[in-house]
Amino acid sequence: MADSSWTDSAKSLKGVILDMCGVLYDSGEGGGTPIAGSVEAVKKLKASDLQLRFCTNETQATREKFVAKLQRMGFDICVSEVFSPAPAAVAILKERGLRPHLLVYDGVVPEFDSVDKTNPNCVVIGDAADKFSYQNLNEAFRVLIGLEKPVLFSLGKGRYYKETDGLKLDVGVYMKALEYACDVEAEVIGKPSSVFFQSVLNDMGIQPQEALMIGDDLVNDVGGAQHCKMKGVQVRTGKYRPSDERHPTVTADGTVDNLAQAVDMILSRRGC
Repeated sequence: MADSSWTDSAKSLKGVILDMCGVLYDSGEGGGTPIAGSVEAVKKLKASDLQLRFCTNETQATREKFVAKLQRMGFDICVSEVFSPAPAAVAILKERGLRPHLLVYDGVVPEFDSVDKTNPNCVVIGDAADKFSYQNLNEAFRVLIGLEKPVLFSLGKGRYYKETDGLKLDVGVYMKALEYACDVEAEVIGKPSSVFFQSVLNDMGIQPQEALMIGDDLVNDVGGAQHCKMKGVQVRTGKYRPSDERHPTVTADGTVDNLAQAVDMILSRRGC
């Protein structure tokens, strides 16, 4: 049975932020498959008076290709509604005059076309999947260890995510390896960064207390949102594990079976 206490604030909501992989769909062969009820749930939110944004740590494709994939699945979504780490990283690199060595998935490399990558003075690591070979990790290590003041950016810090054939290691595992080897602390761009969440709230023009985050990752989605004073609800899809409901430091404001259930509870409380 879902905990419904979090819906008490539904009438004061002005915006909803959705995680994507594990909430809208499970990634995998052929691009992945929608989670039951999620396409219709997004349509219901779009038809309501609530603002809707999508906040993802997806770093295996450009936003344009990622959104096109979701549109083919039937989701009503456009690029301007999606916040992902790569464009935010590009803005930071340009602002600081940094030249990155990239350890990222081939599909996201075009996001960095406008950035000078000669003679790197920092490393950017994303979910590189099969690119996380010893050779590639060692190359990133050599760039960092050769710098007087190593600078490491990580496009998220997730431990694992779910594809249709099971759980897969995420970027946070490899980020920790480079942190340990180079005695450096990574700057995380993406969830659970407060700066990243605040950029979404700024785009909607609302206060944290007026927004709700729905995700499958207890620490990065729910915990990150709560750190920004938003409420966070976890779905029992994607990377959710039963042990999440007994986590020692993060407690979701609510836990529901899936996005469809969460949306129905929100809209019913609002009288929609």
